[in-house]
Amino acid sequence: MTAPNPSKPPAQTRPTGQLTVRTIAMPADTNANGDIFGGWVMSRMDQAGGIAGVERAQGRVVTVKVDSMVFIAPMKVGDVLEIYHEIESIGRTSMKIRMEAWAQRFQTTQRDKVTEATFTFVAVDDNGRPRPIPKHDG
Repeated sequence: MTAPNPSKPPAQTRPTGQLTVRTIAMPADTNANGDIFGGWVMSRMDQAGGIAGVERAQGRVVTVKVDSMVFIAPMKVGDVLEIYHEIESIGRTSMKIRMEAWAQRFQTTQRDKVTEATFTFVAVDDNGRPRPIPKHDG
């Protein structure tokens, strides 16, 4: 038996946060190696974060930053991409939303974490200028 490595945390076995988007990876989404293109995954994460951001900010938001995205596992054609979000913090005009991307493997119930990152969104008005995020009623 191998001793646990304290510098490497155990693999996460289930998503955290709220499921925001589910979509299937198609052949058109592959890179030159046949894996699903990482930019496609990141784009879906940005869309999911935008959905969560708009709901919380009660209006338009824009993405201003993505913190350290590391791809942990590849996605394949037929895998279902699941994006989960959790709002980490809310400032006056901006919010940080932690996003996790998981692959439900083709025709199985196995799920593997693909990547995670924290996205920063800013609430903006109709002119694209920062606006206050309403206080939460609850």
